[in-house]
Amino acid sequence: MSVGQIAAIIAAVAFVILVLLLAVPLIKLGRTLDEATVAIRKAHEGSAPLLNDAQVTLTTVNTQLERVDGVTSSAQAVAANARALSSLFTATFGGPLVKTAALSYGLRKASQARKLKNAPPSKRSTKSKRSARA
Repeated sequence: MSVGQIAAIIAAVAFVILVLLLAVPLIKLGRTLDEATVAIRKAHEGSAPLLNDAQVTLTTVNTQLERVDGVTSSAQAVAANARALSSLFTATFGGPLVKTAALSYGLRKASQARKLKNAPPSKRSTKSKRSARA
């Protein structure tokens, strides 16, 4: 055997050792990728029911929001009707009620002034003192 053949055998043995050393991490990496694939498959299978439940929940929420929208529009209509009724009441009875109140106030004051004018002098001075205090 020559020196070149011995060097070739040493190189071949070193190459085999290198391949064996690299094969162990590659095998472990392959197992890790297999486990990752299994985990992804399980997650996918588990997410399908969750997504279906989420779809059902969203449909239910949408239905409830439509109902709330109907209630809100009905409440808005009631508020508009109450506003219209209030303005109608004010327009119809507001002016006459104010006029009636002013007339009754004026009549009461006139009646009091007339009673004061027709009262005896001793009562006049007493009443005028009372009105001056008030």
